[in-house]
Amino acid sequence: MSNIKNQLYVGALALSLLAGSTACTDDFLKENSNHMVTDGLLETPDGALAMAAGLYGNIRWHFGYEWAYGITLYGADEFTNGADLTSEPWNTYDTRLNPMDCTVATGAANNNCPGVSALWNEMYYGISTANLVIDKAVKVADEDSRNKALGEAYFLRGYNYYRLFAQYGGVVLQTKPLDGVVRSFERASAEETLNQVIADLEQAYEMLPTDKWRGNGTWTRYTAAHFLAKALLYRQSERCNDWNSKYPAKTDLDRVIALCDEVIKACPLANDYNQLYAEWTGVDCANEGLSEILMTAEHNDDSSTQGRFGNRTYNYFNPQFSNFSGGWVQRGQYIGGMDFQRCRPTEYTYSIFDNVNDARMWKTFKTVFGLNNIAKDAKTVMEENGITADQVPTLGDQGIIFILNKKNDTRFDGEPFGTFGRGGKAHSFVNPETGKWVPNAFPVFLNGQYVLNTYGVSGDPSQSNVFCGINKTEDGTRTAEKGDAHRDVIMARTGETYLVKAEAQVRLEDYQGAIATVNQLRARAQWKDGEDREYYTDGSMAFSENTTASATLGKCKDAEGNKLTNAQAYEVSFIQKNTYYLSTGIERTTAASNLQITDYRNLPEEDEAVLATLGCTSDKDRMINFLLNERTRELLGEWNRWDELSRTGTLIKRAKAFNPEAQAITENKHELRPIPQTFLDGLQHEDGSSYSDAEKAAMQNPGY
Repeated sequence: MSNIKNQLYVGALALSLLAGSTACTDDFLKENSNHMVTDGLLETPDGALAMAAGLYGNIRWHFGYEWAYGITLYGADEFTNGADLTSEPWNTYDTRLNPMDCTVATGAANNNCPGVSALWNEMYYGISTANLVIDKAVKVADEDSRNKALGEAYFLRGYNYYRLFAQYGGVVLQTKPLDGVVRSFERASAEETLNQVIADLEQAYEMLPTDKWRGNGTWTRYTAAHFLAKALLYRQSERCNDWNSKYPAKTDLDRVIALCDEVIKACPLANDYNQLYAEWTGVDCANEGLSEILMTAEHNDDSSTQGRFGNRTYNYFNPQFSNFSGGWVQRGQYIGGMDFQRCRPTEYTYSIFDNVNDARMWKTFKTVFGLNNIAKDAKTVMEENGITADQVPTLGDQGIIFILNKKNDTRFDGEPFGTFGRGGKAHSFVNPETGKWVPNAFPVFLNGQYVLNTYGVSGDPSQSNVFCGINKTEDGTRTAEKGDAHRDVIMARTGETYLVKAEAQVRLEDYQGAIATVNQLRARAQWKDGEDREYYTDGSMAFSENTTASATLGKCKDAEGNKLTNAQAYEVSFIQKNTYYLSTGIERTTAASNLQITDYRNLPEEDEAVLATLGCTSDKDRMINFLLNERTRELLGEWNRWDELSRTGTLIKRAKAFNPEAQAITENKHELRPIPQTFLDGLQHEDGSSYSDAEKAAMQNPGY
């Protein structure tokens, strides 16, 4: 958010035991190196607004390191681990996922494994700062400034408690600034915690303006409305079944629908799904200001405002192409994402899309990487793979392709397509569309079996580094191969609001009404009349003005061994075509497609297959799981999957059904995270004595 130029004043007061890391600046703020703010200044309009602006920095934490995906995407149904095992315990639920932070000494693959204390600590740091703003800003005389500052503080506190509740259940509730060192805390019940979330978000909803007065990224009334709707829906969800009967379901759910309708009216969907993620042209581009975007973690390319936590999300969704491609595709900032291969989509994720009619699939998955390095001479390529001279690829041809076909697709089971594989193994596939051999060609299914996970270098399908990743974090503005990304990270948008509304309708047994709501969202996902279904783009396009364009920093070389500049590598790497027609086998068309559902009792075949696997029979169970499927199609990789499955009581069943690496997940345990042992071990009674093991165990979640 480059529009906002306020000063960040970092509050000196923090929870001593619960405090996380030191404050990080937000990208639109300049950090005051003195960190000295008087109580009196915080009671002035300028001081209160400056302190409230600093609250935005807390949310950047979520996307700074491995916890971005470890605590939100792993261990569910959409993604599993690649060959990199940095965050493996979060996906496999083995004994390393326990109240202690997992380190190399205790079995972690490396020192980057997300600690179970990470979210706990950082959320309480933000809460402590919000408490300070609330305590002081209430004394600001100017009503407009007072409400803005208080609204932002209540929102962050409510949001942080929402994240804590979703992961841990009941937590410690602290709503006043602490005076001195405090080591004695009580854990609130789940009911008390969620009600605090709702109360804070209600306050934010009443106080926040409707306009983005700070610029893009400002928390508005509609941001609060979206999360308030989610919190009320949560109260009527399965995770709260043991106590929510005292809250009339119709009252909560009617309010959810009203809040969602308010957001949907004021913050309409972007016209094209591509605008949200794929058509990212650079720092502070127009699409970062889309009306659909309700909340973001803001970033830009100003190193003075980066703070401790930059945007590292571009690392997590690409396959390990620099390893498996046989040298034909080299990594660098000219490709929008690094190949750390953390998040490998499951068979379920590929299968749940209608690959013919749903444009979201082709605007989300990156199916083609350009050949940017000549790894072998033409004679060797012909001899090893049994191809002819005219079939030998060169720079700018396809270096890696993924064929997103269906399980019942028999076209690739034998001739005339030949064999498939990675660059390090001989295979004979020649793309009929280009007439060229493709060094790395991978179908999802062969002979009615899921085979994409069998092509990895290790040969172990449970740790494959070969998969078709997604493009929602690609960033071509990085000025170093491993440098921070500069694009904003979307944390909430109206596309999800439609699904929140639809779920409230399902819980009110208005199943056909829920279908009507989802159909509005699916209308955008349809191919439009005249649309090129083979067109592809992503945030790599932002490299066009990269300051490192003339450098020769990568390993890319031409047939004569001459090293390519970054600009030349970009030109041959970024192919703006997908594998749509090869994957579907349909005739070329520019006609509109249709994704509309006419009857809740007759859902798309992709959904019916999932519902059959899960054994869903009742209308409610079928529709809840249909909405979870639709969440995959609309929100894949958008940092909330684990929370949503835990909330709806579907985490255990869906993880076991669709994530082969998560089979150790255990009912009545893994629906919640362990309370960090570092917190429990620091607790003391008023007389200074430590809590006993029994007292600590009483504060711990079941099973840990």
